[in-house]
Amino acid sequence: MRRTAAGAPGAGTALAAPPASPAAAAGAGLPAPASPAAPADAAPRDLRTEFPFQLPRGYVDESGTVHRDGVMRLSTARDELVPLRDVRVQENPAYLSVVLLGRVITRLGTLPMVHDGIVESMFASDLAFLQDFYRQINAEGHTRAAVECPHCSEPFEVELGGSRLGES
Repeated sequence: MRRTAAGAPGAGTALAAPPASPAAAAGAGLPAPASPAAPADAAPRDLRTEFPFQLPRGYVDESGTVHRDGVMRLSTARDELVPLRDVRVQENPAYLSVVLLGRVITRLGTLPMVHDGIVESMFASDLAFLQDFYRQINAEGHTRAAVECPHCSEPFEVELGGSRLGES
């Protein structure tokens, strides 16, 4: 099975060979290649790095306020590697998801900060929701497969489950 990004530009089209030199590119009416001085960390303009979510039950803080709306950012390699050095994760590998989610959730309700202690205090259903949401946004935005209805032959997509959290 193949994962594809929905609506990926240029999907299914052949790519032309690059021109031999910048001068050839200019002569062919093509833009010149980026110079080595161009910033390497410049992200594409359409790259989404933060994703809103709503918890099924919500985190209840010490004052009894329920926080449901939040934002999760895409995970980096560092986000997945740093928790492996955490003593709690080394003693109990199941704690990996708690530490990892504490790093990538950037906002939750009106809380001033989100950390692994907050994730640890969430209801199990909210933790399961966040683990699944993490997998979805870090696996090219989705894990969908194109299928066809066996009765009417109508094509549609289904969402598939992913691997364990922290093993993307």
